[in-house]
Amino acid sequence: MVLKSLSRAWGDLLRPRVFSVVLMGIALTLVLFVALQAGVFWAVRLFAPDTVTLPWIGEIAISGALSWGSLALFPIMSIFLMAPVTASFAGLFAEKVADVVEDVHYPAAKGLPVDFMDGLMESLAVMGAVIGVTLVSLVLTPFIGPLASILFYLANGWLLGREFFQMAARRHLHAPQATALRNRMIWQATTLGVLITLLVTVPFLNVLVPVLAAAGFTHLFHLSPQR
Repeated sequence: MVLKSLSRAWGDLLRPRVFSVVLMGIALTLVLFVALQAGVFWAVRLFAPDTVTLPWIGEIAISGALSWGSLALFPIMSIFLMAPVTASFAGLFAEKVADVVEDVHYPAAKGLPVDFMDGLMESLAVMGAVIGVTLVSLVLTPFIGPLASILFYLANGWLLGREFFQMAARRHLHAPQATALRNRMIWQATTLGVLITLLVTVPFLNVLVPVLAAAGFTHLFHLSPQR
């Protein structure tokens, strides 16, 4: 069921109405990362010392080298920040993508849109949790080594699975029923969330993740035998 949902979601990415959302997501993601990179660049310019003095060598100018060197952080930022970006974009993309997926695959079982502000507030809450997990994983890496990566994937997989499945279910069920179904489907939702998180850490491919997640969890809801 999980792999079938993900496979169908990949196929949906090329549908014109979904692909337009993909392009919008790529544009917003790039704007966000460029803004963050520019912020790091100018922060280094403002706060890093202009020079350092080394024994026997003397004074060396480092400000320019540090600020331009910060550009190397861009691919690293895309890996560690894409999970919270995916969570935050859920409220923007999930409804549009779910609508197309249901039009094409499940026209007899279309849901009703979730209130935008409700979805956005849920997305922001999960984004905060994902940022927390990411920071904890980074801080613990020197102490627990590879286990930090396992923590990153499992915790973010659970959080993203929880968020996206809830949004897919809320189109068809009231909040308590959607939460109950999500709890019954926790293993499937978490497994799909972990697979999505794995894609989050693939540079360039990860810009597709917010839309792919929205489509994948819509399929997972409709394929669920328990709904």
